[in-house]
Amino acid sequence: MPVSPQVLQPSGWPAPKGYANGMAADGLIVVTGGVIGWDTAGRLADGFVAQVRQALENIVAILAEAGAKPEHLVRLTWYVVDMEEYLANLKALGQVYRDVFGAHYPAMALVQVVRLVEKAARVEIEATAVVPR
Repeated sequence: MPVSPQVLQPSGWPAPKGYANGMAADGLIVVTGGVIGWDTAGRLADGFVAQVRQALENIVAILAEAGAKPEHLVRLTWYVVDMEEYLANLKALGQVYRDVFGAHYPAMALVQVVRLVEKAARVEIEATAVVPR
């Protein structure tokens, strides 16, 4: 197994944009719950892109508790309440993602849901990281 996460890209497949088809890693597994875009006082950021930024920053804070960094991420699952809102903000979301996580793109899934537990939340993200030992 690799010492740090390795992107799995089957030969002949088109390169994905902004995510990996698969990842392999060996080490300490770090898993978050569903993370939303609220601050330490429990206030949700204003707007979809701002909530994504805060959720990603919250994930970084959780990872740090285990000595993990964004480059250790192997999987993200995004839950959005409005797919059109996500698609309409791709450029801004890409910039926010790179600002917080850099140019590391793990395996990702994006799912539209009817609603999230926090009614005003627009996005919830689960993360899995593997820290090499």
